[in-house]
Amino acid sequence: MARINQNYDKLGASYLFAEISRRAKAFAEKNPGVELLRLGIGDTTLPLAPTVVAGLRAGAEKLGAAETYTGYGDYEGEKWMREAIASVYRERGVNLDVSEIFVSDGAKSDSSNIQSIFSSDAVVAIQDPAYPVYVDSNVMAGRTGAYDPARQQYQGIIYMPCTEANGFFPELPGQKVDLVYLCSPNNPTGAVATHAQLSLFVEYARARKAVIVFDAAYSTFIRDPSLPQSIYEIPGARSCAIELNSFSKTAGFTGVRLGWAVVPKELTCEATPPGKLNAMWYRRQSTFFNGPSNVVQAGGAAALTPRGREECRAIVDHYLESARIIREGFTLAGLTCFGGTNAPYVWARTPGGMSSWDFFDKLLREAHVVTTPGSGFGPSGEGYVRLSAFGRRSDTERAVAAVRAALGKR
Repeated sequence: MARINQNYDKLGASYLFAEISRRAKAFAEKNPGVELLRLGIGDTTLPLAPTVVAGLRAGAEKLGAAETYTGYGDYEGEKWMREAIASVYRERGVNLDVSEIFVSDGAKSDSSNIQSIFSSDAVVAIQDPAYPVYVDSNVMAGRTGAYDPARQQYQGIIYMPCTEANGFFPELPGQKVDLVYLCSPNNPTGAVATHAQLSLFVEYARARKAVIVFDAAYSTFIRDPSLPQSIYEIPGARSCAIELNSFSKTAGFTGVRLGWAVVPKELTCEATPPGKLNAMWYRRQSTFFNGPSNVVQAGGAAALTPRGREECRAIVDHYLESARIIREGFTLAGLTCFGGTNAPYVWARTPGGMSSWDFFDKLLREAHVVTTPGSGFGPSGEGYVRLSAFGRRSDTERAVAAVRAALGKR
């Protein structure tokens, strides 16, 4: 008799962004003709850079000729793709061997799949608030107890609160944990970790044979040269950290799909020699994954050429300017805002102690603007909303004006 994975039944509610979509759709159906302006889900809107399009086209055309056709590629990504990624790390003073780089279909997939190489009883610590996939994938893997609606937490997960008091970067866990999820620039708060802050976690992990899963998907939004773009800029991190990254926001690949994970050969955990985790991730990818699309990899390699990087940087600059517009506009509307500098997200405190979902509904109803309730990212997100800079500029400006009008701050 087949049985289901009952860990799925522990999931507290529908996936955050699916619930946002449901509410927005219901409002639109009740109010035909009303245009919704979206500052919610972080989906990119600018077109791909010309150099990237040319790379994708060349990759597709290569498959149209017998002389250049290729079938299956390397499970961990084509060597030329991994070499291009390694060259970007070298600019930050980080030297990686191509065998430590695994190209994938995106950081979201990697952030959920990576936990499969660790024991099912691993104790997990996660920044709170956090990207929902970190929590949900560990729930599905059976590492948690039941969901506690009153506390908005899963039993068994160690939540590391990120609050205004600590600058939205967590304190070290007060107990021994096995896996630590960090994201910088952070989704949803927009906070960026310093060298000193990351050094504390690296020291903690090394001392306890823990592993840090570091999500750097928004690293190209960091413009302050004093801030680290990779955890491997921290001495000792190669022995205790896995880094995930993505072309989704850097090059607009949200629908194209391409990312990578770095699993250093120096990486160790309890009772595990160097090289073992790297070999396990290779085995996992070669068993479950045939490698990313060769056409998409051609586009990714084009994005990492000097010309491609220049064009993609201009796109990122555009989104950063939108973040500034959002932050300044919502501040003028009387809200306290964080992030939006070195990051594409603005984290706004709700007025008058209003709950995240109540403020979401108020802005939807009165301004026709879709945001993302902070409580959907974890218990410490209650009382905030996340605002995304990835919308079209004209829509962003109109949304900010609509919110200011709804809150009586024209």
